[in-house]
Amino acid sequence: MTECTKAGCDGRVVDGRCGVCGQPAAEQPRTDSVVNRLVDPSTDEPPTPSRVAARLGGLDDEGRRRVSGPGEANKQADPVVTTQHEQPATGVSRPQQTGARPMSSGQSTPPGGVTGQQQAGLRPPGMPPGSTQQTPQQQYPPPPNTAAQYPPPLTTRTPVSPGRQPMPPGVPPGVTSVSYPTGGPARPAPPQPPNTTARSTSQPRPNPPGASVGSGLGPDRTVVTNPPGRAAFASPQTTQTNQVGTRGEITSSTSSRTASSPSRRGSSRSSRRGRLGGGLVEVPQVPARDPASVVLANPQVAENKRYCASCQQPVGRSRGGRPGRVDGYCPQCGARYSFSPKLRAGDFLAGQYEVLGCIAHGGFGWIYLARDRNVHDRWVVLKGLLNDGDADAVEATLNEQRALAQVEHPNVVRIFNVVQPTDGSSTETVGYIVMEYVGGQSLRDILTERRKTEGATAALPLDQAIAYVLEILPAMGYLHEHGLLYCDLKPDNVIQTSEQVKLIDMGAVLRMDDDYGAVYGTIGYQAPEIATIGPSVASDLYTVGRLLAVLSFHFPGYNKEFKERLPDPADVPVLAEHESLLRFLRRACHTDANQRFDSADEMAEQLTGVLREVVAVRDHKPIPGVSPLFTPERRSFGIEKVREIAAGSAVLESRRVAMALPVPLVDPKDPAAGFLLSAEDAGPDQLRGAMQTIEVRLRLARAHIDRGELRPAWQVLQDAARQEPDDWRIAWYLSLGALAGGDFEDAKRRFESLYDRFPGEQATKLAVAVTDEFRGDNASAARRYEMVWRSDHDFVSAAFGLARARLRVRDVRGAVAVLESVPETSSHHVAARIAAVLARVQDRAPGDLGHQDLLDAAVRLEPLGLDNERRARLIVEVLQAAHEWARGVGAGMGGRPRAPGRLFGLELDEHILRLGLESGYRSLAKAVEDRAERIALVDRANSLRPRTLV
Repeated sequence: MTECTKAGCDGRVVDGRCGVCGQPAAEQPRTDSVVNRLVDPSTDEPPTPSRVAARLGGLDDEGRRRVSGPGEANKQADPVVTTQHEQPATGVSRPQQTGARPMSSGQSTPPGGVTGQQQAGLRPPGMPPGSTQQTPQQQYPPPPNTAAQYPPPLTTRTPVSPGRQPMPPGVPPGVTSVSYPTGGPARPAPPQPPNTTARSTSQPRPNPPGASVGSGLGPDRTVVTNPPGRAAFASPQTTQTNQVGTRGEITSSTSSRTASSPSRRGSSRSSRRGRLGGGLVEVPQVPARDPASVVLANPQVAENKRYCASCQQPVGRSRGGRPGRVDGYCPQCGARYSFSPKLRAGDFLAGQYEVLGCIAHGGFGWIYLARDRNVHDRWVVLKGLLNDGDADAVEATLNEQRALAQVEHPNVVRIFNVVQPTDGSSTETVGYIVMEYVGGQSLRDILTERRKTEGATAALPLDQAIAYVLEILPAMGYLHEHGLLYCDLKPDNVIQTSEQVKLIDMGAVLRMDDDYGAVYGTIGYQAPEIATIGPSVASDLYTVGRLLAVLSFHFPGYNKEFKERLPDPADVPVLAEHESLLRFLRRACHTDANQRFDSADEMAEQLTGVLREVVAVRDHKPIPGVSPLFTPERRSFGIEKVREIAAGSAVLESRRVAMALPVPLVDPKDPAAGFLLSAEDAGPDQLRGAMQTIEVRLRLARAHIDRGELRPAWQVLQDAARQEPDDWRIAWYLSLGALAGGDFEDAKRRFESLYDRFPGEQATKLAVAVTDEFRGDNASAARRYEMVWRSDHDFVSAAFGLARARLRVRDVRGAVAVLESVPETSSHHVAARIAAVLARVQDRAPGDLGHQDLLDAAVRLEPLGLDNERRARLIVEVLQAAHEWARGVGAGMGGRPRAPGRLFGLELDEHILRLGLESGYRSLAKAVEDRAERIALVDRANSLRPRTLV
């Protein structure tokens, strides 16, 4: 090492720069190069970036990566963000670089791989199906390494962005930030090292003086990306903390993508609950903590978490037994770094806020706890607004406080004030945002604590995880309704307080029509189209799905090999057990944005249906609910032929089933809604004379299907599809038509697609179950019938379907159990009990029949209140089975019964049962009206009489 040549500096040159003042050595000209990497908080070695890493540049202090657009040739590039989550304690696992596009020296920005996708909606034959095409992405080799002592960087680039040139040489070391103004004079470019490119696809977040930008990284790291068409300004964001609420800028606007337009029948009903869990789930309360207890006694940023925000190289590290510097200049690029607090305990801001100390470290430096001495000494949080001369950083932080002022929602943290410092810290901050103190625990901390007590692979209870997400969705919907996108949902950004959850850290929030905002997100949570298309309601809802997956099962590699897909359900027990949850996550996390949920309200409605199923399985009792999309069963099916059901030989009639299944609700906004509600049984002729709205067309198709007129129904649905090509209800009636016509494979395919779309609806599960039964897939039919029946006992057809499926495999006890679970309030309660009685005794070999089956059948028969003929027939059925059992395995030594109990008052003895059966036949003969049957019954009774000698 050599001494620094700058006058008055006693530092030494390390790696070409002074470790104190940042002055470059004479032989090494200054550059603003950026090493593109994601930093793992558990190690000094930054791990390899993800798929978007080639587009994502250097990290800010939160690990958020900033990306410029496709280069100077394209002025409309804009940033996007993605985060790297810490790996399990077993070591650092590097993510696969799927689709990454690092650039070698001299290469210009590679062409963006844009995915053109058309929603593959359900349509009748003749309608153009949806298609997906993707432009292949070219792979680019990585540049040579320039820092031998560190792991090889993916890319080393100069921070050039659309509309702005790099800082000229000779600029003081502390001024190294890169902003993205929309206008203004360009600055001269500095000399570029051999391994940099003329254009950049990556850009670091600027390193403001005094800000601790490379530290305090939480489990998830947020990076920033510039999708095409969005200019590059980054909205800073603070990192995780248990008790702190931080937000980013929010301004109201309208969106070019509506929240629910693709679904003509998308629900607008908001999912509001009075308390966490909605009465279905008991969520453990977070214990109250003294806010003062969260103040750090010795606020420091660990050396292994100190990185330069400009080039991502380690800074402030120990050398030669000397501790690393807390403040200084990066020896690689000369950018200033600082990891020391700027406010001390006892400081006052604006004569009102008394600082108690640091509680966390984030993107703007340290976050402080304070008391508002003017408002009942309430606890508040102070978050600095950085002032580094960078228009981007200042604009982003000011945007954050402006945004927070507009948000008023119980599940979103509040902002109270913005105050100015009066001391020397004003050189580094333009003010402090005064925010609501949110006492509680983040979902990340709750999950971590559970893993400490129950093992490293533990997850939250599924119902609890769903309850959290159901509380988050109203807040997401609120933002979307106000033209805002959250962009960076993850467990660290959600805090539970008693029986409420709150979204915090709103620094990534963007307006939907903001074409100039950087997009923050987290690897493993962020939607894959962000880098090419940009954020949308669909991308926000994608993060909700990923959050639910991370909370509800052990998900290693979710930010690496599984960052854009779900694991195999066979490897995840909770997904194998709950098919509806699997389908919900598949839709929420679909790689095609058009296939995801249309709105937060729709997502909440479907997830509520999934929660009912989960709780019903857990508690072994139904949790019924009113569907916002479907009617109940129009009539029950498969219950008429009780004896065939009991014998396991019942066969359904497809047209009668199609007439019985639920149908979509009538849209009350349709002009003909009143007419349709008053003319439920209107025929085709009457419907043709009505106003031809989409609802009338659908009702006309339904009338044709119910009458077996499938060709006219098909034509009506084709006309309706031309009128409303995105209306999913057309697909439902096409499915009913295929089922009524006996095309079970086509019906199965269509109903499966609708089940994927509405995983929380009982109607879709019931429809898939009955098509499985028609196709002969007894196991699948039984599983889905059981899901429906467990969740909602109003679907009696599911109970009979499950009984049929079980009796086909001779599971008598299982079939009887489900038949006897039909409640007394059901109009089919008696039919189900009769079927249960017959299932116990009918056509069963004596060896398969137990005496308890006989006794239970008699007991269940007594209170049914049947007419004389039906009761006599069932008594004969039971006595006949008992007589056969007694003649075979039931007789004991000396003809005495082998088992205790009485059947209709008769002992289980062969002779006594024979006399009882004779009497039963005679009683039945008296009850029947048909003369021929009466004679036959008397003859059968005579045949049972014992022979006597006269």
